[in-house]
Amino acid sequence: MTDATGPGAHVPVLAREVLEALEVKPEGVFVDATFGRGGHSRLILGWLGRGGRLIALDRDPQAVAAAQAIADPRFCCVRARFGAVAQVLDEAGVARIDGALLDLGVSSPQLDDPSRGFSFRRDGPLDMRMDPDAGESAAEWLARAQEDEIREVIAKHGEERFAKQIARAIAAARCRQPVRTTRQLAAIVATAVRTREPGQDPATRTFQAVRIHLNQETAELALALPALMERLAPGGRIAVISFHSLEDRLVKQALRAAASPPPLPARLPVRAADIPAPAMRLVGKAVRPSAAEIAANPRARSAVLRVAEKT
Repeated sequence: MTDATGPGAHVPVLAREVLEALEVKPEGVFVDATFGRGGHSRLILGWLGRGGRLIALDRDPQAVAAAQAIADPRFCCVRARFGAVAQVLDEAGVARIDGALLDLGVSSPQLDDPSRGFSFRRDGPLDMRMDPDAGESAAEWLARAQEDEIREVIAKHGEERFAKQIARAIAAARCRQPVRTTRQLAAIVATAVRTREPGQDPATRTFQAVRIHLNQETAELALALPALMERLAPGGRIAVISFHSLEDRLVKQALRAAASPPPLPARLPVRAADIPAPAMRLVGKAVRPSAAEIAANPRARSAVLRVAEKT
């Protein structure tokens, strides 16, 4: 969801590509399940007609507060996890939608605010919660989690090959003093990571992993993708922007599974004409930002857009 180049900005990633992917119908009903600061929502509203409707979701209270600046009767923003999109649509009385967008990850305003604790580039409290009013902070989790749990989280959600060494270093450091700030955690990780890809901070994968774990991002994605695809009207499309390989792999697998025929009983003769059609079809190949977009917004460099259409 990294959609800006500086504090307070909201330049949406792959803006033109998202609009083309969604094929916004003027009188359609659309869902922006990850509002952020509303860059994509504003673009969709610009293409909707008077009878169109856009429902946005975000669990971050600051994002929902920012949505109040959009004074448009066709638009509403609900404070909710994107995994709860089915419930939100039920409460809004919406049975079918014409398009849905998921722009995953952290927004630039979240990264640029040290008080949120998402970034190691500025010192701040080690929080990392998308919803600061729910659940435990990163500092609280690191204080109570067993070393093996920390290692597993960093390995699974950060795909970090030095997960064992990092977990051991965190466990040792917290015995000396509580790990409460982003700079503290980044410094601990730096002592445990021997090498890293050029241009990547040693703490990148650990911060990603802890954030994903605390906010249950992969679990939310596993709920949201089938719920949104099920709600699509025939010809409706879902567009998903991912920012790291773990996330993109989950999206790719889910869309491919929905675009494949249902499994048939083994050794049962079935004519090709009788095989049920898949619920979805993949639209084009994965789309990545152009060199010009990356130059204008370096945070867009890892974005990947995947699209599927209801058959």
